[in-house]
Amino acid sequence: MNETNKKPLIEVQNLKKYFDIKGKGKLHAVDEVSFNIYPGETLGLVGESGCGKSTVGNLLMRLLPATSGKMLYRDKDILFAGNSEIKEYRKKMQIIFQDPFSSLNPKKTIKSVLSEAYLIHHIAKGAELDKRIGELCEMTGISEDMLRKYPHELDGGKRQIVGIARALSLNPEFIVCDEPVSALDVSIQATIINLLMDLQKKLGLAYLFISHDLSVVRHISNRIAVMYLGKIAETADTDEMFANPVHPYTIALLSAVPRIDTDEKMSRIVLKGDVTSPLNPKPGCRFAGRCWMAQKLCSEAEPELKEVSPGHCVACHFSSESQELAKKLERSAC
Repeated sequence: MNETNKKPLIEVQNLKKYFDIKGKGKLHAVDEVSFNIYPGETLGLVGESGCGKSTVGNLLMRLLPATSGKMLYRDKDILFAGNSEIKEYRKKMQIIFQDPFSSLNPKKTIKSVLSEAYLIHHIAKGAELDKRIGELCEMTGISEDMLRKYPHELDGGKRQIVGIARALSLNPEFIVCDEPVSALDVSIQATIINLLMDLQKKLGLAYLFISHDLSVVRHISNRIAVMYLGKIAETADTDEMFANPVHPYTIALLSAVPRIDTDEKMSRIVLKGDVTSPLNPKPGCRFAGRCWMAQKLCSEAEPELKEVSPGHCVACHFSSESQELAKKLERSAC
């Protein structure tokens, strides 16, 4: 993807979300996160549980209020927009939730679930509503028989397909996919991922794909952003990220990915040390307590996210040393 010829669809600048913990201070769930998403592309957002991935998705959808920052949709900052503006904005941006059961109203049939967006926005009713639901079903593979059923009568994969169809109902340009396959069996995961990719090609959708599964992210994403304790540690094109990881945390993550290709090995890195608390975090790199490369500077100054090669940005004081380490690990595993 030639980003130089495109304007971002979504621009996130210095996004912050702090939670007040009574008597203890502020929990820095998301801290100065910045990234762009271009029309028709998928940005994979990965990291350990609790790193702030889903919080970022919820902030973009205005399901949580942001502490500060900017979020531009087609050059318009909508992070603190009013209710009327947000209602219009949500026609173009939707979300697919992680749990396909709790995200669907158990008291409504699938047809009622798919009708809600059209009725709330006064887009269609009667015969026109039936026509639009029929088009949604054809696009996503929902059978007419399914429309009469309730969520509890469907398996997890079919419930998630309903969630995808609901997200598509208003013809959005951008969808937050919040771990949409993590609760599903592996065989069903492949069906959902292929459906999302087919829909992206057909409709020109842009995705923020949130996941902790690097294998899934590698398959679906054009670019990847790695998060650690509320911060972006590294961003790069997918192939570049897997071929030349730079941040020590990214190197450790990728070393744990199972590989089928015997020519593509890497020594396993087991992280030790204590996880830095996101509650009133101290100055310095948040990965320093677990990083085998950490030096005095790492606990004194926070590293900036800097470009180390075209399109490849890393937040590490010793990025050149970590690049050499990654190469040595690959050679030693061969």
